[in-house]
Amino acid sequence: MEPPALAAVLAFSGLALSCCREPVLSECYTANGADYRGTQNQTSQYAGKPCLFWNETFEHPYNTLKYPNGEGGLGEHNYCRNPDGDVSPWCYIAEHEDGIYWKYCEIPSCRMPGNLGCYKDHGEPPPLTGTSETSNKLTIQTCISSCRSQQFKFAGMESGYACFCGNNPDYWRYGEAASTECNSVCFGDHTQPCGGDGRVILFDTLIGACGGNYTSATAVIYSPDFPDTYGTGRGCYWTIQVPGASQIHFSFVLFEIKDATDMVELLDGYTYHVLARFNGKNRPPHTFNISLDFVILYFFSDEINQAQGFAIRYKAVKDSVHQNKITVNQTLSEKIHEHANLSINAARSSKILYVITTSPSHPSSSMPGNITRKCENRKTLFRHNLESLSPLPPTPFYLIHCASY
Repeated sequence: MEPPALAAVLAFSGLALSCCREPVLSECYTANGADYRGTQNQTSQYAGKPCLFWNETFEHPYNTLKYPNGEGGLGEHNYCRNPDGDVSPWCYIAEHEDGIYWKYCEIPSCRMPGNLGCYKDHGEPPPLTGTSETSNKLTIQTCISSCRSQQFKFAGMESGYACFCGNNPDYWRYGEAASTECNSVCFGDHTQPCGGDGRVILFDTLIGACGGNYTSATAVIYSPDFPDTYGTGRGCYWTIQVPGASQIHFSFVLFEIKDATDMVELLDGYTYHVLARFNGKNRPPHTFNISLDFVILYFFSDEINQAQGFAIRYKAVKDSVHQNKITVNQTLSEKIHEHANLSINAARSSKILYVITTSPSHPSSSMPGNITRKCENRKTLFRHNLESLSPLPPTPFYLIHCASY
């Protein structure tokens, strides 16, 4: 038996993390597929039951009459959706004997990066052969955090309350099961899937980590504690360094931050200058590009108003010719740029180098050069959070970051 295509053996060294790489572009970035907006309209791709149209299910709780503005992705279609925050997308189906009822959809493309899949557990040995524990407050992240703190690469949840940790790359040896067989709710959060009876849902333990170093050409980075809400007083930074890249494309596939105090920043990895800052009142454009091969992603949260957080996808482009081509996305958007020499020597200079692509619906106030907020009243708070990190960022990171307000 060959390992599944999405299984990745991760180097847990802190030098070259490969968490959440996307061999195939996922259609979901939440653990329960609440963000699924695909077009599957039957319960499974092969011999599945056809879904009923959401505008024809008025006798049931979820329909377009009750939710006329597209809430939860509902509309005049019959695509699988998750409007009620269940553990996975579902739809109403009709059975001649049982009438109309609902059923979960098995959607292979709706698997958040870092979710390694649902696997069979035959008992001895279990799919993950490290440590195990049970909890009546289990969530995906509590299990992941426990395994990560013990230096394990993989975390698995079973039956809603059991957590398994391990490093063995042959976790797939008993065979992969349909994702719908891992839809038992987590005892600590009934919106999250935590395996099933004899079924283990496996995750990469780098999901929700507070910081990391990325060198792969493409990856997805999640906010700390994801898929749980991010914690208070968080100060996390991730380095993204892809040698030889002419630019890095960024896309926030998920961005749920409550207020203007919690924020995400992107900094020049060489000069530590802030290139862009986003928060609850200053949301990011859908996609943008930074003309560097080294970028720092920074996240800060205060003591109130936690939220789901973010998922950001990046892809490095090494073809220098590519940046001179006009893509479809660029022809439909406003291009904001400062022309600069993109050589390594220029990147190490004090000049802020960036080429950001944004849509006209997002004002340029979210871009570099329009940030005027002061830092003085928050120096102590930032210093406390940065000094709590390990390893510490270089001294200029704190000084320039703070001076940029």
